[in-house]
Amino acid sequence: QVQLVESGGGLVQPGGSLRLSCAASGTIFSIGAMGWYRQAPGKERELVATITSGGTPNYADSLKDRFTISTYNAGNTVYLQMNRLKPEDTAVYYCNAAIRVRNWSSPEITAWGQGTQVTVAS
Repeated sequence: QVQLVESGGGLVQPGGSLRLSCAASGTIFSIGAMGWYRQAPGKERELVATITSGGTPNYADSLKDRFTISTYNAGNTVYLQMNRLKPEDTAVYYCNAAIRVRNWSSPEITAWGQGTQVTVAS
């Protein structure tokens, strides 16, 4: 069984920063791309950023100047550094990962974390 556990959310004032973490654990043979998505109340889930196993990032155009995605621990942990936060960044942030459980022949599954709330307000 695979688990993704996010942490680091909370309440921050406009202009502040937060760093989200997401750690993968369980039966994992390999992790491919990892990513962050967010869902604001009444809106659909949207891409924030992804990063390949080789470390190549991809960002939503509107966020690339303020957010940075990175990985650690042989790619088992993904971070999202969020700077100059705005009220419109308020959302539940979810991480995901493309995971093979047993070997290279295992199908690649997409695992999701439970989400962490980020609230930007004064």
